[in-house]
Amino acid sequence: MKRRTGQDPSVTRNWKPATQAVRGGTARSEFGETSEALFLTSGYAYDCAGDAAARFAGEQVGMTYSRLQNPTVEMLEQRIALLEGAEACRTMATGMAAMTAALLCQVSQGDHIVQGRAAFGSCRWLTDSLLPRFGVTTTTIDARDPQQFVDAIRPNTKIFFFETPANPTMDVVDLAAVCAIARKHGIVTVVDNAFATPALQRPMEFGADVVAYSATKMMDGQGRVLAGAVCGSEDFITNTLLPFTRNTGPTLSAFNAWVVLKGLETLDLRIRRQSENALKVGSFLEERVPRVNFPALPSHPQHALFMRQMAAAGPIFSFEVDGGREQAHALLDGLELIDISNNIGDSRSLMTHPSSTTHSGLAEEKRLEMGVTEGMIRINVGLEDADDLIADLDQALRGAGL
Repeated sequence: MKRRTGQDPSVTRNWKPATQAVRGGTARSEFGETSEALFLTSGYAYDCAGDAAARFAGEQVGMTYSRLQNPTVEMLEQRIALLEGAEACRTMATGMAAMTAALLCQVSQGDHIVQGRAAFGSCRWLTDSLLPRFGVTTTTIDARDPQQFVDAIRPNTKIFFFETPANPTMDVVDLAAVCAIARKHGIVTVVDNAFATPALQRPMEFGADVVAYSATKMMDGQGRVLAGAVCGSEDFITNTLLPFTRNTGPTLSAFNAWVVLKGLETLDLRIRRQSENALKVGSFLEERVPRVNFPALPSHPQHALFMRQMAAAGPIFSFEVDGGREQAHALLDGLELIDISNNIGDSRSLMTHPSSTTHSGLAEEKRLEMGVTEGMIRINVGLEDADDLIADLDQALRGAGL
């Protein structure tokens, strides 16, 4: 029986991404199940005390405790690593657990981080509020300009941390240029790739060291569970990240891992269809609102860079209205089909006002520094018919005076 074909690197690394997304990491039990098994257990039994001692000493392969290993979770980690082109992956309970662990595991008091200005609100809180409490400083730059990374480097700079495309401004970072700068100076690049996923963009191919995900988003893709992941070299995952997660416990549940495994099977199909829909919706909005922040549109100033780095548009972008929060809320309130929700990556179309939701915890001056205006609205374009979405937006725009 082909029980562990999906876990044999000599086999799986030769598979194409579509095959890896369905079969990568799969390990069948003695029952020969076709779908991945769901192992709901906190602990594991040993044949003898010597086996227990050997496993804890790292001398014997096997599970010890589900805070450290779980068969279902391990299958997901291997599958994500394959899709990313990474040597290893470690999953987390949430996307923010992944971002937090990816940074905290490698910084100490006195270290310095350079980060892109545009980021998810909780990521900015992490770098701007939490890390300074422990003596880790951060310089925020406009990551669209690689020279600003060079100018911000200090002798104690440890990490470049950025999103591309960024939430919610859709800033695109030149991965090859920035990663080359980091490598030259011995700095670790940590890239949040949640908007693109490895189906559309693989930062390690451009020189990134660590890639982090909110797997809650496109990887699950149907708004069901929370999950996060960090990909990197075997050395980084085993010797830097794992000691941190082993002892702090941001553990992904086996059930959530199983759900994300199912989501990965359709990731490529979903994200490409949603990308097509997003381009149609973005083109419509470009004729109706003052500004559309979507690098997939030929009119966007970073379109050429986007074309070099990404295979398709992705489902998420933002746009702006001139009437500030009042007009943005009026537009949202006029929607009939599209849901008002702060989630993204869902198969359903969702819209939110970042200034009053995802980025509301930041001071107004910090939001403006990031490019998050009161008139900005973020949209996640789903799998519905694009014409129905455009019709809904049309009537909501008219109702809001646009």
